[in-house]
Amino acid sequence: MNTTQPGDGMSQRRAVETRAVAWLAARHHLIDPAEAAKDRVLFARKALIETAFLVGLRARLAPEPLEPDYAALLAQVEKITARPSYRELIARDETALLLYAGTYAALRLCGREDPEFRQVIAQAAAGGYATVFERIPYRQLDLLHTLELCGVRHTLPAMDEVLPFTLLCNGPNVAKLTDRDIYAITHTIFYATDFGLREPRWPQGFDPGTAVELLEALLVLTLGQENADLVGELLCCLLCLGVRDSPEACRAWEFLTAAQEADGRVNGPPGVVHPELAGGDEAYAHWATGYHTTIVAALATLLDRSPRVVRRHRPYTPKPHLTVEEPLRRAVVWLADTTRRQAPATHLPAAAAVAHAAESLGEPELARPLLLVFSARLADVDADVWQEHGMEVVGEFAFGLRTHKITCPSLDAFLASAAAAVELLDRVPPQAARNVRRLVDLGLVSPGCAAAQGNEEAATPHSPSKTAAAGLPHAWKNYHLGHIAALVRDWTHAGRAHHRITRDALAFLLSQQSPCGAFGRPACDDPATRERTMLSWTQSIVTALAAVHTTCSPVPAARQPCS
Repeated sequence: MNTTQPGDGMSQRRAVETRAVAWLAARHHLIDPAEAAKDRVLFARKALIETAFLVGLRARLAPEPLEPDYAALLAQVEKITARPSYRELIARDETALLLYAGTYAALRLCGREDPEFRQVIAQAAAGGYATVFERIPYRQLDLLHTLELCGVRHTLPAMDEVLPFTLLCNGPNVAKLTDRDIYAITHTIFYATDFGLREPRWPQGFDPGTAVELLEALLVLTLGQENADLVGELLCCLLCLGVRDSPEACRAWEFLTAAQEADGRVNGPPGVVHPELAGGDEAYAHWATGYHTTIVAALATLLDRSPRVVRRHRPYTPKPHLTVEEPLRRAVVWLADTTRRQAPATHLPAAAAVAHAAESLGEPELARPLLLVFSARLADVDADVWQEHGMEVVGEFAFGLRTHKITCPSLDAFLASAAAAVELLDRVPPQAARNVRRLVDLGLVSPGCAAAQGNEEAATPHSPSKTAAAGLPHAWKNYHLGHIAALVRDWTHAGRAHHRITRDALAFLLSQQSPCGAFGRPACDDPATRERTMLSWTQSIVTALAAVHTTCSPVPAARQPCS
């Protein structure tokens, strides 16, 4: 890892580029397909075009002559592309046109025009296949951008006509995006903005501010995953859109700077190179797993320092109104009715969730039938039943009973015993702080105990975690609704209800509600298993929706301590 002391921000970022390019230049022989083993040739061609493109962008974005390491890379690209064995493959492998055209484009950007190389590319482009076989939208943008840089004419649709069909412009849910999807988004921005040198003609109704918001949300996820490759590409995209005053961009810079190794290499994510491809060659694997991410880190600095790249303030994105009242009400009704048939000792958390959500709706009567049944059936249980569920659940259940003036002797005895134990303590341990607060709110412990309870923040179980947010796509893929609900709840409690991650996670949860009010699709046929599974999911989601409703709706009257 890089251990240099931080100095001026710009000089430190420039050092990232300098070290990265030096590392690439020292290994320039590895991008030569002619020198690669047979099973590594395609990988070498890919590395060649990406290295060449970095050099081409350096010549295009910065006015001064190439530094020695950039010049060494350019010389290697020139040497390789001068061979007939390389350029004539274009005519024999038209599906790989972009692999070859990109190297010519890079040479052209560096002022190394090569009419013969250009001619073979133009012939392939006009041949009725290389440019017209089916491509997904962002790959079509790649083709259009490359042909533009090559100066090769074509009859394809304009970039502005393709852009509306991209993932970027169609409001993707961040919870569902795979790494491959994120690369599609970053490359769409690269090509549409010409790496920050033009303003795209966005589709009608598309707000560029939502693109910035999306990139920042994806940075939160990828930073949490410590994926330097995607962090670097997302940072490059913010720069291509002119945004430099983004808090997430600052965090990305800090991460990339720390992730860069002393020799300039930046390690890529796992799985870049199949173990069989490396064949036990550690030096090759070290290069192959790091070259792309190292290029991306250099590109980020290049975009940041370029006087030609557009610069603008981060656009303001209005906070959308979040409304969950109706789905929450339907869920509370279903959960209350279904829980009432269950064993109170094991389903107390569901009853507490119903009581809490009903109060957040301002409709406590929705919980009354359930609370009456459970309080009667729990009237004589041992204290162990209450102890098992903890004060978070028990306290919420007690609040529900107090609202309806329902008594439960065993619960009253348990709470009185807990309060007496707290009053005997000189100082409450931080891990018990929330429990004490519950007892204070119930009117069972004096407020003075709360004042002496120490650092309550250290004991808060709902503190948001960006690392936890990083697991959101995995939770979506594996249908872990409870994990997603917990993220929505915690981020809402932390004041991030309107964050793109929270909103998209919430949208996914709401899409999983059945007409009956329950949440989740168990994908099984056994009625008992279905009900049990939906009970668990709905309980978790009801708590999350109640947090959103309380935060984003008019503030209800404060809960008063119970006497």
